[in-house]
Amino acid sequence: MTSHITVTPFLWFDDNADAAVQRYLDVFDTTALLNEQRHPDGSLFIAEISLQGQRLTLMNGGPMFQLNDAFSLSVSVETQEEIDTISDALIAGGGEQRPCGWLVDAFGLSWQVVPTTLGRLSADPDREAAGRAQAAMMQMKRLSIQGLQAAFDDAE
Repeated sequence: MTSHITVTPFLWFDDNADAAVQRYLDVFDTTALLNEQRHPDGSLFIAEISLQGQRLTLMNGGPMFQLNDAFSLSVSVETQEEIDTISDALIAGGGEQRPCGWLVDAFGLSWQVVPTTLGRLSADPDREAAGRAQAAMMQMKRLSIQGLQAAFDDAE
């Protein structure tokens, strides 16, 4: 087996991978366009990008295959401001906020924008409190760190 193996998500777009590449590079802090291949007419065929260190390949492949919720990218964040900023930027121009912190961007790609707080609360040894945080998450669309913590703390 070779010593350097890379696994890269490969995303098939109909004809708007160019716009998706630009959006994703604009949304995240640590990004890079690593490589692109263009058709002779100048339109994008394949682009490889890096978002926060995660490599992605995007291709304009035509309408044969559609992105769907069976595949999503999960974004782990620390603050409510990051949740709001990233979610707003990804759904801009036709995307949709979905339950439990999920969203679909304007290009049809599914994302989960999740605070690290949720993992900490869900893994807490106090299983009742963890369950309250999980139940609160199930009632939210965009996740609220304050709401998750309040549910966790509310022992009534």
